Amino acid sequence: MEQILIREQRAVQSVEVGGRLLIALGQHNGPMTLKDLAAAAGLPASRAHPYLVSFGRLGLIEQDALSGRYALGPAALQLGLACLHQLDPVRAAGPVAEALSQQIDQTVAIALWGNMGPAIVRVIEGSQPLHVNMRAGSVMSLFGTATGRAFAAVLPARVVKEMLAGTQGGARRADRSAVKDAGRELEAIVAEFRRHGVARAVGRPIPGVNAFSAPAFDHEGKPAVVLTALGHEDNFPAGWDSPLATAVRDAAAEVSHRLGHKDKPLPA
Repeated sequence: MEQILIREQRAVQSVEVGGRLLIALGQHNGPMTLKDLAAAAGLPASRAHPYLVSFGRLGLIEQDALSGRYALGPAALQLGLACLHQLDPVRAAGPVAEALSQQIDQTVAIALWGNMGPAIVRVIEGSQPLHVNMRAGSVMSLFGTATGRAFAAVLPARVVKEMLAGTQGGARRADRSAVKDAGRELEAIVAEFRRHGVARAVGRPIPGVNAFSAPAFDHEGKPAVVLTALGHEDNFPAGWDSPLATAVRDAAAEVSHRLGHKDKPLPA
């Protein structure tokens, strides 16, 4: 999915050049030599060094006195912590969900995990009318909807089973009666998500309406929100290789990036 575009304004080129050095440091697992850091930022070492001196004076980077290697400094840590404190997952997901809706011309919803289970917090409607009872505040079935299945696939199994048993604020009776063997069903949902990177609902819970959902993760690797695209079966192909599935998966990855998540493989 393409990055959200920002209206082009006047910029300071030297700030952008120096910023590449900070980004390169942030993407590396440990301290870096001047040569390696400059190469990662696409700069000659002689050009990179003055920036590092200035960043050092600001506390954004530190240089080890013995090895000469560079690492992010305390000021960079404070900026990162401030960003995390100010970060709102729904606000981060909003522009991506809007762009996704425009891209695929379908309805897109943002959901959070609440004390009643998956709850819709925002709906962006596409140009094609879709008569479904989904609005902010709607609580979705955990196993019976794509949104719920996306959460179930990535939340700790204990949390999912407690929700089904009604021990976290009370799950719907429909969920408890419909799932006789929660463990087996959950294993199938997790396996399906790991194969395809999205959860799917075909003609359920509303006949004729299909949906794909994918979770976005925060900087700790915890599921923060789920993006769901849904539409009428006539113009919403439900195949796992559908461009719609890819678009939803890419949009969720973009939200994860905005939330500071670094891609890690799911545990086996």
